[in-house]
Amino acid sequence: MVRIETYSLGELAANCYIVHFDDSCVVIDPGDSAEFIAQKIEESKHELVAMIATHGHFDHVMAVGELQLSYNVPFFVHEKDMFLIHRIAQTAQHFLSYKPVVIPPKNIHDFSHDSFSSISPFISVVDTPGHTPGSVCLSVKEDRTLFTGDTVFAHGVGRYDFSYSSKNQLQKSLQKIRMYPAETVLYPGHGDSVLLSEIDSDSHNF
Repeated sequence: MVRIETYSLGELAANCYIVHFDDSCVVIDPGDSAEFIAQKIEESKHELVAMIATHGHFDHVMAVGELQLSYNVPFFVHEKDMFLIHRIAQTAQHFLSYKPVVIPPKNIHDFSHDSFSSISPFISVVDTPGHTPGSVCLSVKEDRTLFTGDTVFAHGVGRYDFSYSSKNQLQKSLQKIRMYPAETVLYPGHGDSVLLSEIDSDSHNF
């Protein structure tokens, strides 16, 4: 049985998800408040087996390094977003207008790494570039659940005005998401979850 905890964390209110499978759990987009996330993991009494990023923007990954001080687990992110991971501190300072304390992540792997096999029976990765080159959605198998990061929200789509973004790729990724069953629940990187059937196609460029 899958259980999902949702927490809106940090100054940019990015959603962090703790997803429980039986006796284990993964953290999707641990963007801030490492101590709080760790407390929730301990309360669940489940074993944390991995942290996963839907993309490399700082507001979704800034707590990874600090959490790894307590949990010796791998951190997975698409290889095309590795450049963003390497400049978390600089990007955070730019957008937050102060210099946050950021512990660099370690044990970083692309999804093709062998160690991803421990959680791949539960989660499949869907390439959805556009917002960033390595943006992905995470599908929970047999649960009609899709974590969409900043690709699509309940009331809009992710930014594509960065130098590395692509509106054309984003539109193709949105079409890929649209192919999922209408009853699929989308869990975005910001804001509320929404049924795919409730998405307004016109306002989302579908």
